[in-house]
Amino acid sequence: MNMLGRTRKVAVLAAAVTLALAGCAKEDTGGTTESGVPLIKTGSLTTCTHLPYAPFQSKDAAGKVVGFDVALIDLVAAKLGVTQAIVDTPFEGIKSGTDLESGKCDIAAAGMTITDERKKVLDFSDPYFDATQALAVVTGKEVKTLEELAGKRLGVQGGTTGEDYIKTQVAEKKLDVEVVSYKDLAALQQALSTNQVEAAVNDLPVWNEYIKANPGKVAVAAGFDTGEQYGFAVKKGNAALLKAVNEALAAAKSDGTYEKLYATWIGDKPTV
Repeated sequence: MNMLGRTRKVAVLAAAVTLALAGCAKEDTGGTTESGVPLIKTGSLTTCTHLPYAPFQSKDAAGKVVGFDVALIDLVAAKLGVTQAIVDTPFEGIKSGTDLESGKCDIAAAGMTITDERKKVLDFSDPYFDATQALAVVTGKEVKTLEELAGKRLGVQGGTTGEDYIKTQVAEKKLDVEVVSYKDLAALQQALSTNQVEAAVNDLPVWNEYIKANPGKVAVAAGFDTGEQYGFAVKKGNAALLKAVNEALAAAKSDGTYEKLYATWIGDKPTV
């Protein structure tokens, strides 16, 4: 056998060994915690979220995902004896239940309002946050009501209850307002700060966080008490994980942890 033939033979053998080793590698198909909670990955509670949505979830300067939702789910993970792993995914896949049904994640934590429509495809935890919608404008603009936006563009985040609320209000009141939907919070905030829209609507804590990070640029002009509450979501029928989530939330509220996390991420003292 000449040198070229030997080289080819070595290459073939190396490839065969690689394939054999790959075939022997055990795929992580998940498992069950000691308390009987099934997880898609061993040792991890995988969370689907949609970034950015500060102060509930966003990346810090080091690129780590942090926020109120993250901190609360960490409590759930600790209760289960595992660590939290976060997956950033479009909100549509979260609210539709697709991400949970497909096994992309165990739980969804995305500043998500509990609605009857979403309950059809998701099982929600007990409410953990009372949400209020707010109208934000560039500092200096005198806008207090939706009626004052006649002939103007109003920005919303697509797929959210804020978008639903505004579109309903515009239709019911027959307002001459152009509602413009943006794919995520960052795009909406950018549109407002660059005057692509006259005003924008999203949850109040989100605007407060943006104002804190960008002082003097944007102001909250009005609030809309829509009676919304946030909840964490699991796959329909996942009673074991849902029980663990509710127990972790109840314990946090009982021992003061919830109030401390609320003060850290939201600012105001919780009333629950």
